[in-house]
Amino acid sequence: MPIDFRNTNTVWASVLAETLQRLGLTTAVICPGSRSAPLTIAFAQNKKIETIPILDERSGSFFALGIAKKSYLPTALICTSGTAAANFYPAIIEARESRIPLLILTADRPPELRDCHAGQAIDQVKIYGNYPNWQAELAIPSASRGMLDYLRQTIVYAWERSQFPTPGPVHINIPFRDPLIPVPDIAVEALETEFNPEDFFAGLEPIFAGESSTPPSPPLLRGGEESTMQQWQKCSKGIIIAGVAQPEFAEKYCSAIALISKSLNWPVLAEGLSPVRNYAQLNAYLISTYDLMLRNRELADKLTPEIAIQIGDLPTSKELRKWLDKTQPKRYIIDPSHHNFDPLHGKTIHLRTSVENLATNLATILTLVPPLIKGGLGGDRSPAPTNISHQIPPLTNGESTLVPPLNKGGLGGVQTSPSNEYLQLWRNTEIQVRQTIDQKISAINNIIEPKVSWLLSQILPPATPIFIANSMPVRDVEFFWKPNHLEIKPFVNRGANGIDGTLSTALGVAHRNQSSIMLTGDLTLLHDTNGFLIKNKFVGHLTIILINNNGGGIFEMLPVAKFDPPFEEFFATPQQINFAQLCATYGVEHEIIDDWEQFKQKLSFLPNSGIRVLELQTDRRADAKWRQDNLSKFAKDL
Repeated sequence: MPIDFRNTNTVWASVLAETLQRLGLTTAVICPGSRSAPLTIAFAQNKKIETIPILDERSGSFFALGIAKKSYLPTALICTSGTAAANFYPAIIEARESRIPLLILTADRPPELRDCHAGQAIDQVKIYGNYPNWQAELAIPSASRGMLDYLRQTIVYAWERSQFPTPGPVHINIPFRDPLIPVPDIAVEALETEFNPEDFFAGLEPIFAGESSTPPSPPLLRGGEESTMQQWQKCSKGIIIAGVAQPEFAEKYCSAIALISKSLNWPVLAEGLSPVRNYAQLNAYLISTYDLMLRNRELADKLTPEIAIQIGDLPTSKELRKWLDKTQPKRYIIDPSHHNFDPLHGKTIHLRTSVENLATNLATILTLVPPLIKGGLGGDRSPAPTNISHQIPPLTNGESTLVPPLNKGGLGGVQTSPSNEYLQLWRNTEIQVRQTIDQKISAINNIIEPKVSWLLSQILPPATPIFIANSMPVRDVEFFWKPNHLEIKPFVNRGANGIDGTLSTALGVAHRNQSSIMLTGDLTLLHDTNGFLIKNKFVGHLTIILINNNGGGIFEMLPVAKFDPPFEEFFATPQQINFAQLCATYGVEHEIIDDWEQFKQKLSFLPNSGIRVLELQTDRRADAKWRQDNLSKFAKDL
């Protein structure tokens, strides 16, 4: 019997847990406490839900966030009353901004024990402000059938709102009166004889945000004298920007972008935190060095687009953002959520649809429009493709060599039509800048930060999940991550861009997953060392690649670095930590990496279980100077 009829609180909590399990909940992260005892007992007794106890609420909330990122399902997060709930706040903010489903269940004192110094009682109603998708306080538990119906349907609605119309956090505050432990209550036990669980839970089925939730094509894509897509087809100077993304079905996502790119003959500027760079075989028009190209002002002017299709968030690159702000192309933002994805406030039109849905509509519309004179697809009127995963022919190893190298300031001897010249300029420049980067970095023998992300993009086992920390690692990935065919799965916390809970999130991503990688700096790891307490409950393997430059490397790239004091003490904030000793405290394997061959050997095959730290000790100032000296030079002579 899934329902515990020992007393009112046990009935209430077990109905709540059983309802969520039937809706599709698989994991609950529980932080210890007394007021939440009914919830803890109910979830722990439900054998179909994995319940994971975690001491630190902040760490636990980010661990839950990581699990939800990987599974694309809500994870339940449970705590006791008082300030315990406040420690969930950073993860809830990140879940909101990253559009990750979380279900937060905070236990609370009953109303009569609030505002009277009863202890461990704070105002928890709407404690997370406007960040939850939806929030409510439940009624005081009652064992009557009518109130249990209310509880069930409220939880059903909470589950739905964590996923629709946009995934995000939902907060349920749950007051409990004593007794908090499952002592028997004869009056409640009598209810068991009248309770029919099959009738009570009839109709409850898992609810998932699947393809059926994708909205229909927006009006802008249909009808009219000249549809949006016809405008796109007539434009010979268009670009597609593939921003930060963690799609559930990465190959389908990348194939959809490739189909749009190939159909329009537009290049795809792919952020390093997007899976597009890791499915390079799908996209012949992939551009990975756009940040470095745009540092060449003359070249940036030649590359000015008339239209840009932005898929999801903008990439991290400041150079790209400044260029878009300066050139002001007409920009279409593709994302099914209700969020505003335009921090530049440009000439933007939000099309509230998925890129997969857009590609399907494009494939359909192309069978209905007449041949175009400029930049079109000819008169092919064959039936619209139905499986976008296989529309774009693989990019062969030799394909890029068909495009001649770029002479300074032009396209060399390439014979192209006016409609193709813009695309060829992007492709030729990409080839040359990529070759320059590869030659420069491959010749570096000493341990230097930029080479880490460049090398990782080539040596990781296929389909490896990698969690990339904020600050300098995400920027090095954007600068140097090389396009590959390895189908690596990048994960990031780029909603609020903070360093909170990075280790815990990475462990959540790696939990019951393929052996995973985390790329981080020293300060970010130190900010969440309590994440190591998850070690005894963690199932799987995580290799932490620790770039230890004894401080905040990102600040060395900013103007404030010129002002010391107070720069070193208050911005770089070196901590002088011996990570071997720190790891030993938690029983975590640690090794210092001295050369690149050792680095490659350690990552060519990943263990199946445990946590290990591979530490690369670098020179913060020297690495910053290398970037400052080289980033603007890679495309300087084109």
